[in-house]
Amino acid sequence: MDAAEKRVRTFARVKPTADFAQDMIKFGPDNKSIDIYIKKDARKGVVNNRQTDWSFRLDGVLHNTSQELAYETVAEKLVSDALLGYNGTIMCYGQTGAGKTYTMTGATAEYKHRGIIPRAIQQVFKAIARSVDSFITVRVSYLEIYNETLCDLLATTTNSGAGDVQMAVVDCPRGVYVKGLSIHPVSHEEDALNLLFEGETNRVIAEHSLNKNSSRSHCIFTIYIESRCRAFSDVRCINSKINLIDLAGSERLSKTGSEGQVLKEATYINKSLSFLEQIVIALADPRRDHIPFRQSKLTHVLKDSLGGKCNTVLVANICGEALHVEETLSSLRFATRMKWITTEPVINVTCDPEETVRALEKEIVLLKQELAMHNNLANRSLVTYDPLTDVQIAEIKSQIHKYLQGAIDEIEITNVRQVQEVFKQFKLIVRQQEHEVEGRLRSKYALIDKNDFATIAAAQKAGVVDVDRHLLGKKDRRELGTRMTLISPKPDGKKKKSKKGSEHSKKEGTRSYVSGRELEAPLLSKSQVTIPIKDLDVKERARSEDTANIDAQPLKPASAEGSQRPSSPPSKPAAFEQFKEECGSEINRIFKENKSILLARKKRSGTVARRINFIRQEMEDIQKALEAQRQERWQQGEYVDETGHLIIDEKEFLLIMKMKDLKEEYRAAYTELQDLKAEIQYCQHLVDQCRNKLIAEFEIWYSESFLIPTYVQKALKPGGNIRPGMIPIDRVTRLEEDEQERFERLQELELPAGPESASFYKAKMRRDQRHTYARAMSSLGQMHKKPGHIAAARSKAPRSLLVT
Repeated sequence: MDAAEKRVRTFARVKPTADFAQDMIKFGPDNKSIDIYIKKDARKGVVNNRQTDWSFRLDGVLHNTSQELAYETVAEKLVSDALLGYNGTIMCYGQTGAGKTYTMTGATAEYKHRGIIPRAIQQVFKAIARSVDSFITVRVSYLEIYNETLCDLLATTTNSGAGDVQMAVVDCPRGVYVKGLSIHPVSHEEDALNLLFEGETNRVIAEHSLNKNSSRSHCIFTIYIESRCRAFSDVRCINSKINLIDLAGSERLSKTGSEGQVLKEATYINKSLSFLEQIVIALADPRRDHIPFRQSKLTHVLKDSLGGKCNTVLVANICGEALHVEETLSSLRFATRMKWITTEPVINVTCDPEETVRALEKEIVLLKQELAMHNNLANRSLVTYDPLTDVQIAEIKSQIHKYLQGAIDEIEITNVRQVQEVFKQFKLIVRQQEHEVEGRLRSKYALIDKNDFATIAAAQKAGVVDVDRHLLGKKDRRELGTRMTLISPKPDGKKKKSKKGSEHSKKEGTRSYVSGRELEAPLLSKSQVTIPIKDLDVKERARSEDTANIDAQPLKPASAEGSQRPSSPPSKPAAFEQFKEECGSEINRIFKENKSILLARKKRSGTVARRINFIRQEMEDIQKALEAQRQERWQQGEYVDETGHLIIDEKEFLLIMKMKDLKEEYRAAYTELQDLKAEIQYCQHLVDQCRNKLIAEFEIWYSESFLIPTYVQKALKPGGNIRPGMIPIDRVTRLEEDEQERFERLQELELPAGPESASFYKAKMRRDQRHTYARAMSSLGQMHKKPGHIAAARSKAPRSLLVT
């Protein structure tokens, strides 16, 4: 990410008006700067030092632009990044009546006049429809801040205890959230637009001199996006959110002439916007340690949305009339300050603890089922894999003691836990014997480290140690010799093992002639255990062959059943793997070949690039050596021949020739690298083309194999009347549509903006129906004392409303 993207992006949108002050407001040729000129007031006198010209540099100026162009310039990239896991914030700021709500929400009368929020919703759901590898869920919320009070515009209950829950802004390690704010899951664009339009009807608006429908509150529409991978059982989740903020307009009370409740609302609005500007100034100053986010509800909610780890975009809505030039200057100053806030967006990847636990539990269950299946095949039905009980541990101890005493030849083992417990008990026995042997030795002998040569020499002089450095106790050598003869008689094979143990114990600094006898039992037990392990391998091989035979037997009827259509279509990842092995095997083979060629070219390109870097470094070293040679020659004096040519020594000549060879090698390697880059680009194109072809063929195959009605399958079989691919799948799936569905389809085709606008117009129609129904209910309530009028009103009511 370059330096230009590590800050807040700012745009200015000029409200179209017939009274645009062309002589005062000028736009730059690149549409990224605004210059404002004000004539000096002659009434102020000759000495007038008031500033008369200003210049503001932004990321873009939107003048006489459509809603579509404004969205593509301001929000399209931010929404695309949000689908990848980056948080995003778009904020509209400006004076009252400058077009903030029109930019953010738009007009619902026509589809082309939609604002940023409806277009962002459409872009998100279009991306979800194109996504194959990811499972994406979307949720929305709509928050209003009115007179420093948090309100939920999508609250499902009103005038009840549940609707009066106190809302509060809460800080947490993952960011800021509003406690008590309802978040609604949506699965289609129409559902999200329904919630948006419902929230718009609940907003607080008022009329004053600058705007007939002035928003009297700050509103934040948030889209929460959660993405998970379909192909893998990955508990990781990519979370992101898009905050779309419509700020209330700042206003000068001297111009609006507000009174009463409107005056109170204007006071709260100006106060919160003033705090917001203080936050912006503090964020733009790198020397500030403390940012006062808690000064107002608005700044506290926007704590993790202004810069930081979030992509932030500001749209400054301004008016072009000369009457509002002071408010225009204020909005542009705010945009300039916002531009200096730095951002460092990061992808939000989290691991759901509950999903992790569920995945591990599921894996344990599957492993237990697999073990049970193997046990049934091996006729071991009484095997359990739960933790060992005290009774089972005592039984294992008893078997180990009997095994060491020679009472039994084998230890019965049925699972891994018993193996672990057997090793644990053996370890305890060995440690116990080591302690006992060490205690007996210390009571009878003085143990000295074998590597302590000075102590050993002193002991030999004192007659305590023999020539072989064997330590002696207070008893004489005769008694020790008798003791050694009692311990040492063994067959020849066992003496070799004892010597090995003695050598090992010498390295450890302990005696070996006592422990050699005790190490005899593990060696014997090892030979005894070898027999059942071999038998077990033979049995396991026989079991695996039987399993293979059993698994091979049902393949014949399964192949017959595979031709039948499943009751429900399989998941797309599983069907995709099946498609690559069957119908798409040829395309998949070509795709893999192209991909392998691409990887080989990339590998070769990396090798050549490293070779070029090595040659460049060698050339630089030779160049430095030549410079040193020339400097030395210049200091000592240069020599020329009779013809006037410079005479150089042999070392410099060899360096020059080597430099020449390296330059030729560098040119050849560079040419090869350019050719490889062209080949890589072409191979990448082929790989992308094969991938798209594979996915397109898979979609056709999946639709024709699992989505077409059963009775149409016969016509699609070889020899049938219809060849696969001849009928568009949208026509096949509508063979059973009724009159209402056919009417809705025709209605979508006849919409002004095409089928893409169907969700928008359906949501608008539902909102109009709710308004009509609400007015009808209010009129019925007023006429509740007149039954005749009620019957007449019901007869005049629309049919759809009566059904509702």
